[in-house]
Amino acid sequence: MKTVTVGKNDAGQRVDKFLTKTFPSLPVSMMYKYIRQKDIKLNGKRCQIADRLCEGDVIAVYAPDEFLVPAASKYEFQYAGTKLDIVYEDDNILLLNKPVGLLVHPDENEYRDTLIFRVQRYLHEKGEYQPDRENSFVPALVNRIDRNTCGIVIAAKNAAALRILNEKLRKREIEKYYLCIVHGHMEKAEDTLQGYLEKNEAQNRVYISNRQARGARTIATRYRVLKERDGLSLLEIELLTGRTHQIRAHLASIGHPLLGDGKYGTNALNKGTGFNKQALCSYRLKFAFKEDAEELQYLNGKEFTLGSVWFADGF
Repeated sequence: MKTVTVGKNDAGQRVDKFLTKTFPSLPVSMMYKYIRQKDIKLNGKRCQIADRLCEGDVIAVYAPDEFLVPAASKYEFQYAGTKLDIVYEDDNILLLNKPVGLLVHPDENEYRDTLIFRVQRYLHEKGEYQPDRENSFVPALVNRIDRNTCGIVIAAKNAAALRILNEKLRKREIEKYYLCIVHGHMEKAEDTLQGYLEKNEAQNRVYISNRQARGARTIATRYRVLKERDGLSLLEIELLTGRTHQIRAHLASIGHPLLGDGKYGTNALNKGTGFNKQALCSYRLKFAFKEDAEELQYLNGKEFTLGSVWFADGF
């Protein structure tokens, strides 16, 4: 038998979700069985799968020790790098300038040195994140950008911040702006592009169409021309929807692929330019809450802009 006290970062979760994260070795089918048999109790009483937890609640689990494995003493994030370019930090969030080449999350080729693990290591070494005191919460990223795209990524330090920011992102109350260089000169100085995006997981790429198709998602990309020269255009992009590879694929679909982008552009266009990665940066972010943001209301109206962007400074 083991008892667990619910902490601040675990409050609000359903019983089953909390138990799945806290005891990963406990099979889900067994967990449901133990709940039905009252072998899992909440504050000494019978509980239901969908009961919501409060800070200070005590869960008792009467199960074999093999299913209640203690947390590891070594953590994966301890092997990550330590370099972080912090744009802004307070008690609830971090804004980070992710460099080109760094993954935000692990994939099949790189597991340890990722942005999220660097964030977790940083907070652990600061004493703000102690995994052995958390039952299920880990600091997490709110948004993500491609490996070869640089720019601002938001990290949440606690469960409340993560919940609020995920909701604000979903409701488009966090405005994200990008800088990019594209081939060619745009027909209009500014415009909002509409379309449908279909993702091909096997190819790790997306396809854009002007017609609705099964499985395709609507996209909207707003651009403004900042400068033109030598057959290239520097654009500011506002993402009105946030889909995989949206900017790269959407602009390529209208005949203006990003400079240096070999996936949605062509090597022939990029040859001789000195660019072997896409000229794209998430350079500006604004919190534009339309409804109350609870603990994060103080962020409303705040805007953050990178002081330097590698491909734009000399354009």
